Amino acid sequence: MTSPEKLALLRAKMADAGIDAYIIPNTDPHQSEYIAAHWQALTWLSGFNGSAANVVVTQSFAGLWTDSRYFLQAEAQLADSGIELMRLKVPHTPEYVAWITSELPQNSRVGLDGRLFSVRKFREMEAAFSTRNIHLSDAGDLPGSLWEDRPGMPADPVYLHDLHFAGRSHSQKMLDVRKRMYEDQVEYQLITSLDDIAWLYNIRGSDVSCNPVAYSYALITPMDSVLFIAGKKVPSEVAAELLSQGVRIAPYEALGSFLEEIPAGKHLHLDPQRSSQSLFQYIPPRVRVIEGIQYTTPLKACKNPVEINHIRSAMQREGLAWVRMLMWIEANVGRRALTECDVADQLEQFRAPLEHYKGPSFESIIGYAANGAIVHYRPERGRDASIHPENLLLIDAGGQYLDGTTDMTRTLALGTPTEEQKRDFTLVLKGHIQVAMGIFPQGTRAHQLDTLARQFLWAHHLNYGHGTGHGVGFFLSVHEGPQSVGPSASGNAATILEPGMLTSNEPGIYHPGGYGIRVENLVVCVEHGEREGFGKFLAFETVSLCPIDLQLVDVGLLTAPEIAWLDSYHERVYETLSPLLEEPERVWLRGKTAGLRLA
Repeated sequence: MTSPEKLALLRAKMADAGIDAYIIPNTDPHQSEYIAAHWQALTWLSGFNGSAANVVVTQSFAGLWTDSRYFLQAEAQLADSGIELMRLKVPHTPEYVAWITSELPQNSRVGLDGRLFSVRKFREMEAAFSTRNIHLSDAGDLPGSLWEDRPGMPADPVYLHDLHFAGRSHSQKMLDVRKRMYEDQVEYQLITSLDDIAWLYNIRGSDVSCNPVAYSYALITPMDSVLFIAGKKVPSEVAAELLSQGVRIAPYEALGSFLEEIPAGKHLHLDPQRSSQSLFQYIPPRVRVIEGIQYTTPLKACKNPVEINHIRSAMQREGLAWVRMLMWIEANVGRRALTECDVADQLEQFRAPLEHYKGPSFESIIGYAANGAIVHYRPERGRDASIHPENLLLIDAGGQYLDGTTDMTRTLALGTPTEEQKRDFTLVLKGHIQVAMGIFPQGTRAHQLDTLARQFLWAHHLNYGHGTGHGVGFFLSVHEGPQSVGPSASGNAATILEPGMLTSNEPGIYHPGGYGIRVENLVVCVEHGEREGFGKFLAFETVSLCPIDLQLVDVGLLTAPEIAWLDSYHERVYETLSPLLEEPERVWLRGKTAGLRLA
């Protein structure tokens, strides 16, 4: 069926149910960013496959709301779909809840699948709609009732993440969780996010592409730990190990009945941003609900010393793959037919034999020329652009290793760069360096560092529409909370930065129809000393290892400290990677990491 045909059938279902508008998010019952094919109803209906979007369907209108990262992608994918692109954070375009509130008449009914909306989002919508007497209800999975060839729920087995890599056992992590439960006088902790569960139980899976997680829930008490997961997914050796550490296994669908049985007066702690409205409805009124971030999330965010050492090793191997890929691009561009997908495939070939490699951490973003201005562009074989010895090539890619998750972006000049390209690149690089060199007092919130990255672009009336940084997991999700660096002073960007947090540093600039530039490394938050009367200070250790294209640097725009940082970084890249390279590779890398001099 085409998208217009699917819309017609959905509208017929809505009419039968007495629903005036139906909302479809791009998530799953765990409020995940990346989801299994089974939950991709928004893509099934619209054709749009970006990671962040919401669709609203009425009898006379269908719109897809997404942010600036996906504007160009959505324009192309929504063509002839019957679904209009609604650009978020653009003047005169209301957010979808505001649009529904203003467009629907009073006493209208809005439906959704309650499994796919968090408790907090459901409440926000209820409050907004109540001002117009619009009623919100859990109408079930209407698209699913029409989706004839819907993929089934993933059934691949989970496996143990060895203590050698994890650094701490499940029992040790559980002690930390229960300590926080005791401090807050909580008898039950509900954990719903897939990466938190994988981290807590030291298990990994393959249910979501590029994310080593498994669909599951967890319910913890001072004496009990129940993992809700399809039994066929748990091999006997995994079950035995979990049992030895006091973990019971129950069916994935059984969580609701467990919640219904919680005794009167007990305290249940849950995260209203990560727990679904459908689950919340199982909790009896007799239970006292305490809302807050899951106890596991900040614990997971601060990597332990074993994890940090492994991260450094994983970055070395990832750096080797990138050096070989960059050499390959330089040797082949202009000499043979070369496309964006060829670059992605070649990077994967260089990674495949590396120790502990398990696959990409996200679909590689390889954007040549104008495609580089599409922030989350992903090339498709047959539709990808040919690469020529001119303009810029943006490469954003990451790998999953048993000993770490990587994410890195480099922008390459494939010919002689223009003065504008060099200026833009250098302004982005200056912001990147300022974040990398940042020293800040303990207690600093992530959003307070965002201006460091943007200040030089702002001075030229330039900006970028995405955040400056996001948290990264340890052989887990490439986007992991609670921290993120962005302009907003609320949400994840309000998180206090703490030692051990692994975060991206990725300012950029994008000219639609022209080119895109981004420079991204991962940084670990580390202690940087203490001064009497002023307290402790923190800083960042850059752990990604790959040369930055010096052809694009306008040295005259850099300060002496910025040049010193870049030279020091390149020297560390060479000293770390060169012993692992063949002689021709070492010679090439030496040339790419030569020191800069003031013009």
